[in-house]
This record gives sequence, C-alpha cells and structure tokens, in this order.
Amino acid sequence: MKGPILILVGGVGGSKLVWGLCQVLSKTDLSIVVNTGDDEKFYGLHVSPDLDTVMYTLGDIANTITGWGIQDDTNQAIKMLEKYGEQTWFTLGDKDLGTHIRRTNLLNRGLTLSEVTKELCKSLGVDQNIMPMTNDPVQTRIVTDEGEFPFQEYFVEKRCLPRVLSVKFDGASTATVSPGFDRALNEAGAIVFAPSNPMLSIDPILSLPTVKERISRFSGPKIAVSPIVAGKAIKGPAAKILEEMGKEVNCVSVAKHYQNLCNIFVLDQTDEHLCQEIVDLGFRAETTNTIMTQPADKVALAKTTVKLIEGQ
Repeated sequence: MKGPILILVGGVGGSKLVWGLCQVLSKTDLSIVVNTGDDEKFYGLHVSPDLDTVMYTLGDIANTITGWGIQDDTNQAIKMLEKYGEQTWFTLGDKDLGTHIRRTNLLNRGLTLSEVTKELCKSLGVDQNIMPMTNDPVQTRIVTDEGEFPFQEYFVEKRCLPRVLSVKFDGASTATVSPGFDRALNEAGAIVFAPSNPMLSIDPILSLPTVKERISRFSGPKIAVSPIVAGKAIKGPAAKILEEMGKEVNCVSVAKHYQNLCNIFVLDQTDEHLCQEIVDLGFRAETTNTIMTQPADKVALAKTTVKLIEGQ
C-alpha cells in the first residue's frame, strides 16, 4: 500500500471491521476516524458513544452482547440517580461512567477531544490511531413526524419509533476536521467506509467542510462495505430510515448513497443477485460474508478488504 488505510466508522458494526483490520495490519497502517455526531452531555458528562465503542472493542472490554458499553458492568449509580428523581432514560454503566468522568475532566482542563481520546486509549492499552472526526461540537438531529430530536433522544428515549423525515448535522458547517483526520486524508493509501449506518454514522463525517470533496478527488482505492444484508440492517435503524425516506431497503440503496465517493462496493454473498445493479452504478462489486458474528468473520472480512486494496 502507498499509505495507511483510512477507515471512517461509527457504532457497533463498523467497530467489528476495525477490530478485524487491527488483527491483520500494523498500527501504522491504519487510521481510524470516528463519528462524533452522536456525542451528548448526560448528567453533566461528555459522552462519546461511537468513540467509546471503538475504544472498548479494541481494548477487548466491550460488552459482546450489546456491542456497546463495558462487559460485566453494573448500574448502581444510575439507580441512585433515579432515586434522586433524575431522568435516567440514557443508561450508563458504573465502569462506563469512569470513562465519561475522566473525559469531561480532561476537556475541562482545556485538552481537545483528540488529545483526550489519545489519553483514554493509552490508559486502556489501546495503541491504535483512533481519532474523532472533529474537535468541534457537531450534533446529529433527527427530524421526524413527532418533532426534531437530538440523535440519542430519538435512538434511546424514543426507541427509533417516530417516522424519520430527514437528518441534519448542527454545527457541521463551521466545524473543522480534527488534525489527525486532516493528516490521515493527506497520507491515506486507501479509504474504507465501514459497515456503519450511512445516514447516521458516516454522513456526519462527510458533512464536515471539504471532506466529501477531498474523498471524491482521492485517486486510490475507496471501498464501502454494506451494512444492509438481505433487505435488513445487521444492527440499528438503517433499514427503517431508508424505508421512511422513500428508498429501497437493500444494498443498492447504500451503494447509491456512496456513488461518486467509492469505486469498490462490498456486499454480502446472499445479495449476489444485486451485483449487476451495483456495477451499473459505476462500482466494482465484490461479494463475501459480511456478517461478523465471530472473531474469525471479522478477520476474514478485514483480509478481503485489504486484498481488494492491494489488488488495485
């Protein structure tokens, strides 16, 4: 490869591929840029759900059942807050709270989110290059038939039930890419769009000024992995949102979302019959198993991704 692989990621599905790539690449060969549009303040603390999911996954402490949070965590602090009358629809585990307290303290001392993320990773023994998309506040907001909500309120409190009309990213137009993201864009030998929700996890990253243009101009391999398999989202509300926004719920809709940004599209082998539609959109279509239930599945998809890059 001519430079490191830059992977854009958010959430559980994307973090699985990141874990797989970390097993087959050296830390200098991978740059991980994470969505922060989901970031929110809860109980006075700065919570970065996607950064934490990636960090916990690579630190081998993630809750393997939910995919987020910390394994074997407890909820005593939240129960106490509830007893005091606090609204506790956003649950944070006791160990997880330690992360958010530390992050908030460091931010209050004047460190950037990039610097804080590096410090937290170091403490967890994670030496991979994980960075937020920006150090500036950007908030994903969901416009629905019941009103407009910050992402976490829609996702957790409303349980994704309101019908989605549109998605917007407050603060994105005046935000700047983080220094690490800027450097990764300049040095990348390939760009990978993780199998994360295109509208909620990847679009916040793409909404930052100059990002889409820089990726469009990038001449190296650009690979997107579909998070939609056999007409269903592997995890999360991607399928529901596609349908509510008037799009077909299949990998072709995901490919259309990334048109002019990618040149290789990876879809699950069960969707092989849709390959020609993907090719007609201007992509090279590749089929493989994209459902990562076991560590071996994550490594296999990572190896396929690297092979596609090296074959370009």
